[in-house]
Amino acid sequence: MLYALDKSLSSEEGFGQVKACLTSPLAKLVTWGILSALLYHLVAGVRHLIMDMGIGETLEGGKLGSKIVIAVSVVVIVLAGVWIW
Repeated sequence: MLYALDKSLSSEEGFGQVKACLTSPLAKLVTWGILSALLYHLVAGVRHLIMDMGIGETLEGGKLGSKIVIAVSVVVIVLAGVWIW
């Protein structure tokens, strides 16, 4: 992805090449996979920040928090898939 960013910023021709490459279904799938991992990591990180404030530190709170993280992640990942495709 960093290579594609560098190539797209180098010239107008490079931008066209990257744009053409990223329109393929395989490139969209790879982009969605990378974005999905980053979004899950973001949501889980917010959960840990909330836990650092003392909320949800019990066993029951941890189980509920993990279910909420999965639910929110699924929603955000599906929205990212709609945006990419």
